[in-house]
Amino acid sequence: MTMARTPVRDPARHLGLRERKKIKTRMAIRAATYALIKEQGYDATTVEQIAERAEVSPSTVFRYFPTKEDIVLTDEYDPLIEDMLRGRPDDEPVLESVRWAIRQATTLALADNPDYERDEMVLRARLAVEVPQVRSRMMESMSVTGRLLCRAIAERTGRDEQDLEVRAYSMGLMGALLETMIYWGEGGCRDDLPELIDRTLATFKNLPRRSP
Repeated sequence: MTMARTPVRDPARHLGLRERKKIKTRMAIRAATYALIKEQGYDATTVEQIAERAEVSPSTVFRYFPTKEDIVLTDEYDPLIEDMLRGRPDDEPVLESVRWAIRQATTLALADNPDYERDEMVLRARLAVEVPQVRSRMMESMSVTGRLLCRAIAERTGRDEQDLEVRAYSMGLMGALLETMIYWGEGGCRDDLPELIDRTLATFKNLPRRSP
């Protein structure tokens, strides 16, 4: 989810050499992008500059990230949240499961390097507020995340993922979380983000299971 990226605690532990190289390249591109944006601003930062700083070719940057906005927003944690939802007790209300999974993902993202991860979240939120292209791409990204959420929520409620109620509920959650991120950015990112997420989710009711 755009709120937090999937924690990569030890990317080399269970992966082969090819996968480790891919992760290293992605991390280098992301680090270069954030550094350049902090130095000179978003609009002034070009893919060519990112490639030079990351010591890769521009074509490599585009192979990993279709647009510059994707470098800032690419979310590697969505499958983790989906797995977390599947691992919750069957009788747990779906909203409680969602709240736990999102909070857990955020906590894990901040656990290894809290200052670095928070800096990324702050910059992402600020760009969403200040740069229309980033906000637009963030909306697209969260729409994709919403489809994953549809699948997980459908499984938990015994519904079809194409049911109107499932789709409306899932996309409503994602829209609310997007607005939470923007609200956080507009406030200078001074508030506690997990607390804001809890407040947001508290405005929703549980989606009931389908009757047998």
